[in-house]
Amino acid sequence: MILGRSIELWQQEYPLLTQMINTTEVFWTNPNYKDYTDAISKIPLTEEDVLGAEARFKRFAPYIAKVFPETKERDGIIESPTIKIPRMKEQMEEMFNQKMICENMLLKCDSHLAISGSIKARGGIYEVLKHAEDLAFEFGMLSIEDDYLILDSDKFKEFFARYTIVVGSTGNLGLSIGIMSAKLGFKVTVHMSAEAKQWKKDILRSIGVTVIEYLSDYSKAVEEGRKQAEKDPVSYFVDDENSKSLFLGYAVAALRLREQLKDLEVVVDETHPLFVYLPCGVGGGPGGVAFGLKLIYKNLVHCFFAEPTHSPCMLLGCMTGKHDKVCVQDFGIDNNTAADGLAVGRASRFVGKTMGDLLSGIYTVNDNMLYRMLSALADTEGIYLEPSALAGAPGVFNLFMTEAGQQYIKDQELNSKMQNASHIIWATGGNMVPKAEMNDYYRKGVGLV
Repeated sequence: MILGRSIELWQQEYPLLTQMINTTEVFWTNPNYKDYTDAISKIPLTEEDVLGAEARFKRFAPYIAKVFPETKERDGIIESPTIKIPRMKEQMEEMFNQKMICENMLLKCDSHLAISGSIKARGGIYEVLKHAEDLAFEFGMLSIEDDYLILDSDKFKEFFARYTIVVGSTGNLGLSIGIMSAKLGFKVTVHMSAEAKQWKKDILRSIGVTVIEYLSDYSKAVEEGRKQAEKDPVSYFVDDENSKSLFLGYAVAALRLREQLKDLEVVVDETHPLFVYLPCGVGGGPGGVAFGLKLIYKNLVHCFFAEPTHSPCMLLGCMTGKHDKVCVQDFGIDNNTAADGLAVGRASRFVGKTMGDLLSGIYTVNDNMLYRMLSALADTEGIYLEPSALAGAPGVFNLFMTEAGQQYIKDQELNSKMQNASHIIWATGGNMVPKAEMNDYYRKGVGLV
């Protein structure tokens, strides 16, 4: 029994559940999707909040440029390129036997963000910076008018060393939190699930981060991390499930993307819609990015989340409206996937509720498809991603090749506009994967093709 009802009753109310339980790929469009004006009025976060997060990033930029030399070229701004991928588009058309008539197919390379090599370098690093700034302000060590280069000093490192930052993670969030926190001088503990890659744990331990491992999944790591932080008055818990700071750090991506699309001469207007496909774990990263995009482009942008067939937690939560009250294991779905960054059994209620009326839909991808997309992108564009980062890749074809996707296009009156559309695959990680491991991923993809 799940919340007092049998699985059979759940399946009767939500027929898509049968396919999800069988770990079959599905494409779900959100029946609660609303006009931007109606949807945004219910959300407590605003564009001013996102602009405030961007301003904080800029205050820290001189410090980041100094302590992370790889960011110097961008003056300490942590940002990734957006590129056109015409050869990958052609390869996917061949794979899916479907011609894709659109104006642009693009890749957002958060896989190559500086410092921690994943989308988590946005939200995770932002939350650490905000906490550090709050502490320094509280104790009169820093003012908003100061040059933040002063943070690179023994005085500040000794100050931050009095405090601990704690996080639960499948891997990439732990990397971003650990690397940034350790650089500032904080003590750091990262609680990690069994699915987390060993090389990520090794990197963290090499910089003095305490890593605690759990045989259970991501939810257990978060639960134990939260418990530890609650017992220690000088500990700060980065709550991946409920953090508004993480969410706003991710949302800043939309401000930067707007400028990049202008530079690429990619038009987004009433006759040129924008579609974005975002890999989703607990939901914070894709939720924050999608929220930022909706603030800027309103009804002109259509955001879809992508999840592994074995870990469809956000789809389960949004479809049923129960969010974190249900998990994939309740329905016999094992949460075992090669997409370790997306191996989450229970979604964020905060993200599910916030994006409930703004999200266009969610689809699932099996692991073999992730590997096939991985090797195809490497062969066509010379870009290597980790498996979870490829979840966005088949989204555009799912939109065109499923009945639900076609109905969405019709309902949103997009049929006559699709040839002018731009589609962005959001690549979320991979730049730090050890070469030997990446070669294994690639060979597996080639074998499947």
